[in-house]
Amino acid sequence: MRLTTVRSDATPSFPKLSLSLATTSEEVREVQRLRYQVFVEAMDLGSLRNSEGLEKDDFDDYCDHLLVRDTRTLKVVGTYRVLGGRGLVRTGGFYAENEFDLSRLHHLRPRLLEAGRACIHPDYRGGGVLMMLWAGLAACMKRENAEYLIGCASVSLADGGNTINGLYHQLATAHMAPPEYHVEPKLVFPLHDEPPSTMVTVPALIKGYLRSGAWICGLPAWDPDFHCADLFMMLPLARLESRYARHYLKDEAAA
Repeated sequence: MRLTTVRSDATPSFPKLSLSLATTSEEVREVQRLRYQVFVEAMDLGSLRNSEGLEKDDFDDYCDHLLVRDTRTLKVVGTYRVLGGRGLVRTGGFYAENEFDLSRLHHLRPRLLEAGRACIHPDYRGGGVLMMLWAGLAACMKRENAEYLIGCASVSLADGGNTINGLYHQLATAHMAPPEYHVEPKLVFPLHDEPPSTMVTVPALIKGYLRSGAWICGLPAWDPDFHCADLFMMLPLARLESRYARHYLKDEAAA
């Protein structure tokens, strides 16, 4: 699969960006270096530090890697990892299955596309990079004939779990998936019984999922390696609202 390069219009305030799929091992390493900076260094995850300065795992070799590049500096400033089709055959399972029991979704397996390792450089978090990555995800869904996008949305536990507790109580009622799509965390993150007294700011990634029609599919899982709690999100293609469908589902893919 080849993804046509897409460029945003540059202005004095906004850089010119390009969207593509990584096609070389060096581009994959660029993605892994960005993930290391954002996930390991910025979050101070000492257990994941390494001399290579790369954040990587066994799934990387079998996934497509979307990347957004600043065409002025040539730096990779955003990425998303995508798993489906032939890659899934080779891995034998989704990354999310390390944290969740997906038994209820088994009948949908050929129609699922997994997105993960969403990562944007701190200097480029104004929205444009995320929108381009979502356009890339939509193109991948079309090429894989996928009907559902799944993935883990991570919330840091640096505040002792107050944010994930607030988010779950704040969002679960309105955005919970129907029971037939629920998944079970293998290691549940313990939530407080009472919701917080103040509203919690929804992270941009989760907000993007929910605005596009995604569901939360159950209780959060605890990921001790990344010191975060993960919500399993599922976005049926049919639930994309029309204004997002027009944006995301334009023909970005080339044969």
